[in-house]
Amino acid sequence: MFSLQAKHAVITGGGSGIGKAIALLFARQGATVHIIELNAGAATQTVHEIEANGGRAFAYSADVTDRQQITDVFQLIGDIDILVNNAGIAHVGNVENTTEADFERVYNVNVKGAYNCFYAALPLMKARGKGCMVSMASIASWVGIADRFAYSMSKGAVHAMSMSLARDYLHHGIRSNTISPARVHTPFVDGFIAKNYAGKEQEMFEKLSHSQPIGRMAKPDEVASLALYLCSDEASFITGCDYPIDGGFIKLNN
Repeated sequence: MFSLQAKHAVITGGGSGIGKAIALLFARQGATVHIIELNAGAATQTVHEIEANGGRAFAYSADVTDRQQITDVFQLIGDIDILVNNAGIAHVGNVENTTEADFERVYNVNVKGAYNCFYAALPLMKARGKGCMVSMASIASWVGIADRFAYSMSKGAVHAMSMSLARDYLHHGIRSNTISPARVHTPFVDGFIAKNYAGKEQEMFEKLSHSQPIGRMAKPDEVASLALYLCSDEASFITGCDYPIDGGFIKLNN
């Protein structure tokens, strides 16, 4: 079950965190993994880890906000069975203290970046009459999160775009779903805490962990396992859905 043998999977932001966990798992399940990453060194490191374990992977240094770069990479890859839109950035702030530059930066990476990948991947999938897309949304696209104005906007847009694609390309054999994580313990979280709460790192880590009713943050591998299911043939009847992986945050945090 959950084999990805003979499939080609494109994963954006696959050099660290959730994207890296997805890349490693997909490779273990037999996929040829194509990592698109702004940080070329991080992408290459992930490729080396995959190859060291007998897998097959390639790294591409590209900026998801640049449509031409992304189109060129997808054309170079050619046949694509799976697209995982994972690349993204965060921002802390409400509408009053989110500058126009902040808003545009989050929009360009999280929204336009996903759009560019959709735009480049869909013709290739249509030509083959099949394909699967999974995009990273967030619990912030379900409920209000304090001081996450621009980030919430972007993840709501990712979810809406993904549902639109599910409808438009249903009869081309292309599935589109989203995953909405709560907090996931990644290097980004550690860096955020160290930058903003110097001297109180452990206290803040515990506070953020317990904002999920289950009492901890998710692990990147747990999100990767859900992505594997949604991209596998076992999920062939699933499209147009969002899957919260949130430790009870949406339903139990009241």
